[in-house]
This record gives sequence, C-alpha cells and structure tokens, in this order.
Amino acid sequence: MQKIRYVAIVVLAVVVLAAAILAGSHILDGSTSNSTSTKLQIVAAENFWGSLVSQLGGAHVQVLSIVTDPNADPHEYESSVVDAEAVANANYVIVNGAGYDDWALKLISASNNPNQKVLNVANLLGKKEGDNPHFWYSPLYVNETVYQMWSDLVSLDPADAGYYNQQYVNLTASLGVYNGRIDEIRQQFAGTEVASTESIFEYLANATGLDLVSPPAFMEAVSEGNDPPAQSVVEFQQQLQSGNVSVLVYNNQTVTPLTQNMKALAAQNNVTIVGITETIQPPHVLFQDWMNGELISLQNALNAKNSDSNGDDA
Repeated sequence: MQKIRYVAIVVLAVVVLAAAILAGSHILDGSTSNSTSTKLQIVAAENFWGSLVSQLGGAHVQVLSIVTDPNADPHEYESSVVDAEAVANANYVIVNGAGYDDWALKLISASNNPNQKVLNVANLLGKKEGDNPHFWYSPLYVNETVYQMWSDLVSLDPADAGYYNQQYVNLTASLGVYNGRIDEIRQQFAGTEVASTESIFEYLANATGLDLVSPPAFMEAVSEGNDPPAQSVVEFQQQLQSGNVSVLVYNNQTVTPLTQNMKALAAQNNVTIVGITETIQPPHVLFQDWMNGELISLQNALNAKNSDSNGDDA
C-alpha cells in the first residue's frame, strides 16, 4: 500500500505541473498578482516538518519551528509561554504525534482556536502512541506528509493555489535526490548487518534494505528515555563484538552513559560509527540536504567497510 501511495503522489506532482503550465507564466514564475497579501502563520513543532512546509509555502507563509536546538533531546522539550502564544495565533499547526510532542498537542487544546488547521502526522499515517514516532526518517511517510501539507495550504489559501502547486512540484523534485541515494544504498548494500542505539534509524534501515540487528527492546527503551532490559544490553554487546556488524548508527541528540559505552565498544571492535540527529543540523539547512548528508556519511561508511572486508578476503 505504501508503494501505491508513493506512485499516486508522484503522478499527482506531474498533474500539478501540467496544470501550472496551462494556467500561464504568472504561476510558473511565482508571481502573486491574484494572491492574498497576508502571509499564513504556520507553527511546526519540529524543524524537520517546518523546513518542508516552509519550502511548500515559500513567499506566502511565515513558519516558526519550535524544536531546533542541536544540543537538546527533542523528547524532553518543555514548552514556553512564547510557544503557547505562537500556537494560539497560528493559521496552521503541524505536530508529529504518536507521543513524540504531546506538549504541542496540549498547547493546541489550550488555545482552542476553531479557525486553525492542525496536521497531526501520526494520525495522517494511521499511527498511534507506542509506534515508532520517527516518521521523518521514512521517505514514504515524508512524501505522504508533504502531499497533505500541500493540500492544506491550498485549502487555507485557495487564491494562491497555483503558486503552491509549483512549489509542490519543485519540492518533490528536490526530494528525489535523497530518495535516489536511498535507492543506491539499497542496490549496493541490501542485507548488510548494521546496528543503531535507538529506533530512530529503523525506517531508514528498512528503506535502504539494511539488516538492523539491534535488539528492538534496547532501541525502544533508549528512544523513550528508559533503561533497556538487561538481556537486551548483553545481546547488543555481543552483536558489536561478533564481527558481523558493519556500522553503528548513533543518535547524537539522545546521548546516555549506556549509549556512550556502546559507541566505545563498537569502536574497539572496528565497527564504523555514523552519527545522525533527530532535528535538522545545522538548523538552517533544508530537510533534504540534511538527510542527504546523513545518507552520504552512511554510504561512505558502508563503502569503506566493504573495501576493508574485500582487502581482508584477498
């Protein structure tokens, strides 16, 4: 079903582009002769969704992303009065859901703005609390969410529909670069054993065809800020010492003494470490550039490990 949805989204992008061309050059060049003069006020709970909606909205939106700190764990974010005011005044609010940003849902409920449109990504994807909430690491889920964002912007500001159509086509094309790299990794390294300190990497491991062997109980506990079961810790240590794991994917924003110990153990056993983050780093870059950068690091690590193995075999 996910592949069908992805194809449908790609087809829609082509249809939207055709409609933009037929509508005339005032749409293609981004002119706003028939547009509204007031920008839509948008609040995104996290900057990965904020980057995407900002690219879709372009000159017609003003986007505030709340969680952006590269040194903070997004799971532990505590909202402020400023955040509450921004949410209350927004035309459109985007939250991740599935327990990841309950603080944002509380702000939305408290503001009780009947004219406000809210996108809860978890609800869109049919997910619930307890499911892996790191949806932005799934290219299929990103495509579905971008499509919904585009639809919501058109609904909120129909006078500028042509502009949003072209922005959607542009963003879809740009996302194709990082999607293409995912395909490259899958073609080169499908089935390669890798590990991760938490569940953030699970969706991307599935997309790239890598075999994520870390104990699920360990990854889920770390993601939720809990202590993993002792047996899962022992199993993870044995995996890193086995010589079968090529890469350890390490979340640099949810660091604990236990994950640091696992990182050190990986290094001692010649397991290449690839750092990733939960939010866009550095905060000013585009979502797809951030993701592509992480994928390049992963691909380089896999290439290096593969070269070393071939050298050993020789």
